[in-house]
Amino acid sequence: MRKLIVATGNPGKLREIQEYLTGFAWELQLKPDDLDIEETGDTFIANACFKASQVARALGEWAIADDSGLEVEALGGAPGIYSARYGKTDQERIERLLKELGDSENRRAQFVCAVAIARRDGSIAAFVEGTCPGEILREPCGTGGFGYDPIFYVPQQQQTFAQMQPEVKRKLSHRGRAFEKLLPKLREIESEV
Repeated sequence: MRKLIVATGNPGKLREIQEYLTGFAWELQLKPDDLDIEETGDTFIANACFKASQVARALGEWAIADDSGLEVEALGGAPGIYSARYGKTDQERIERLLKELGDSENRRAQFVCAVAIARRDGSIAAFVEGTCPGEILREPCGTGGFGYDPIFYVPQQQQTFAQMQPEVKRKLSHRGRAFEKLLPKLREIESEV
């Protein structure tokens, strides 16, 4: 098994990535807690590449990183790369977003996920970006998921992310679409490892 360091301290993220990589011969491990990587990029791809590169270089192992967030059209793309820092809790983030959006008729939004894989020397072997278009509801709906899921409505599914079954969300989501693009590249990468 080849080792692949997931550039996060979040075990839930590791499990999620593991599900997308079923069938690949990679042993996923969390980055050490004491290895902090600042997200200094101004795009999701820049942040994912930076995190993967820094972790790979620091540990001398292959690394994978993602960066994701919500872009709301009427807010000029905000909260964007600052999605996780838009408030201290999910509730605060949702309340702030709904307050800033107000009565705007334009509720169009998209979730974005960038994923990058870095070689042991920190060079980027592959990166992709996936998006899931949707709309922002005026109030939360559903009890599943996390973050902005209760207010992110996907018209083709007629549900919020918080209402969807996990397997449906995994397939339709921005992260699912990013990994769908990444898997063929990962097969090519396996041959160079």
